[in-house]
Amino acid sequence: MNWTSIVAIYALFWVMTAFVILPIGVRTHEELGLPKVPGQADSAPGNFQPGTILLRTTLLSAALFGLYYANYVNGWVDRHSFDWLISRPV
Repeated sequence: MNWTSIVAIYALFWVMTAFVILPIGVRTHEELGLPKVPGQADSAPGNFQPGTILLRTTLLSAALFGLYYANYVNGWVDRHSFDWLISRPV
C-alpha cells in the first residue's frame, strides 16, 4: 500500500470518528446550570473541549486504522467472505 493511500484512508477514519466522538460528554448550559448568553441557541454546548475531542478522535481513529491495516496485510476478511450475499441461480 502506498503511503499516500495510508494517509488518505487514515484521514477518512479520522473524519468518521470525529463525528462519532463529537456528541460524547457534551452538555448544554441548562444541563450544567450555567447562565446563557443573550441570543445563544438552547442546544449550544456549555463544556466544549476541542483538545479532548481531538485526542479521543486521534486515538480511536488510529486504533481503527490499525485494525484495517492488519486486515489488509493478513487478509482476514476479503471479498470472498461475503459470497453468501450473492444469490446464485438454481
